[in-house]
Amino acid sequence: MIYPLKLNLRKLILLLSVFSVSSLFIVSVVVSYYIQKQQLISNSLSVNLEYASKIAIGTDNHFQTMLKELAYSAYVLGNNFENNQITHSEVERLKNQSDYFNSIVIVNSKGDFIDYAPSQLHLKKDAANTTLGLQESLKTKKTYISAPYYSIRKNLIIFISQPIFNNKKEFIGYIGGAIYLKDKNIISDLLTIKYGYKNSYMYVFDKSNKIVFHPDARKIGKQILNNSGLAYMREKKSGSIELINSDGIKNLAGFAHIPTTDWIIVSQQPTKELLQQATTTIYKVAFFMLIFYAFIFFIVWQVSLLISSPLNRLAKMASRLNQPNIDLNIAKIEPWYFEVRRFKISLLMSVRNFSEKISELNNRVNTDPLTGFYNRRGMDLFVDSFIKTETKFSVIYIDIDFFKKINDTYGHDQGDVVLNQIASYIRENFRSNDICCRIGGEEFIILTPTTNIDIGYTIAERLRKRLESTMIGSIGPVTVSIGIAHWPNDAFDVQEVFKKADNNLYKAKAAGRNCIR
Repeated sequence: MIYPLKLNLRKLILLLSVFSVSSLFIVSVVVSYYIQKQQLISNSLSVNLEYASKIAIGTDNHFQTMLKELAYSAYVLGNNFENNQITHSEVERLKNQSDYFNSIVIVNSKGDFIDYAPSQLHLKKDAANTTLGLQESLKTKKTYISAPYYSIRKNLIIFISQPIFNNKKEFIGYIGGAIYLKDKNIISDLLTIKYGYKNSYMYVFDKSNKIVFHPDARKIGKQILNNSGLAYMREKKSGSIELINSDGIKNLAGFAHIPTTDWIIVSQQPTKELLQQATTTIYKVAFFMLIFYAFIFFIVWQVSLLISSPLNRLAKMASRLNQPNIDLNIAKIEPWYFEVRRFKISLLMSVRNFSEKISELNNRVNTDPLTGFYNRRGMDLFVDSFIKTETKFSVIYIDIDFFKKINDTYGHDQGDVVLNQIASYIRENFRSNDICCRIGGEEFIILTPTTNIDIGYTIAERLRKRLESTMIGSIGPVTVSIGIAHWPNDAFDVQEVFKKADNNLYKAKAAGRNCIR
């Protein structure tokens, strides 16, 4: 049982176009989003690393300057430790000249306060102190930078000190400065991020993983916990990493080391905030891509009509080939691409096959009985068809060299064998759509539909080479001379084209035979 197909060529083209355009659109959007996402992540990591590195260098320079200022005061005090005026002038100078420190203290080797600034501290002089920074400075007797801890006045501070030695190189105390981490200080001035891009922020932690600075003051002084990148940052000192912070939020971080303090500065931003930009951008890209692909689909829709219309009309006529004058209706269809033209030619040929004239041509009148090739009358029909349908073609004249000598030497029976064998080689050598004709005793004409004369020459040369190297029975190799012309390249009058091909054949014979002209 035969079921009618509901799909036609135009619908198939449209379905294929919808599938192709939709697939391309989806793939384009996904690839664009992935590329932009990776680019944003890479750029963010690079920017954060660069920013953290710059801030780390600047911070390190400031801490070196602090240590130098403290070291200079320690040198001055080493020679004047008992001079109250000098000790007081040093603490006032350090406190006020640079604003590096929130407070300054001078402590003797027993841990008693000798002097301090500002005066609002109200510290008891000649009283020992047991806070972390003061005790460690006494204990180490060398340059010291503390971890965050709470001072006597319950301020969360970092304490920096330089030892004081007298002329005999004896340790007599130290001078130290405190930075109040929760007040305005040099660290917050250096590390507070000005750009704030996509919720970017910066924080600092020391070698014991305590937070020295953070935009959220509540976190300063606390231990960093549950940070997936902490060990990596402590090990590498400088670089970039995708991490999950203590709050369980994914971040893109760049980090750098401050050598003087052995701190790590981290510049980071939440991954989700950054990728929102990629999502917003991809929506915009997808919108414009959708408009573009809709335009492409509209063009395909119009082109599909142009492609399918002549084929659809020819297909309808193909089912009515036995109707009278159907060939006239087919001829009215103007083909604009090769396949339709070939289909049209095929239908015209099929119409002729239904007619008595073509039947007679195929059976008796227009066929050479020896070779099965078309004779001159059959050839003329094809020439007329090519001219009417404007099908460009080459005319290839083939003449067997010294054929009369073959008949005279071996007899006409062997001559017929040679003709049949050469016809077989011609049939094998030329294409299925080439028209092979025998127009005389040893003369053949091949009509090859082609726009390029070089194609006809190539096929003819292949035949010539095969014949000159092929044994035909006891006669041996038989050669041919060939002349070629092309319609309408050589002449618009088809008779002139045939005459030129015939002249080229005689030129080939005059040139010694077994060649093409």
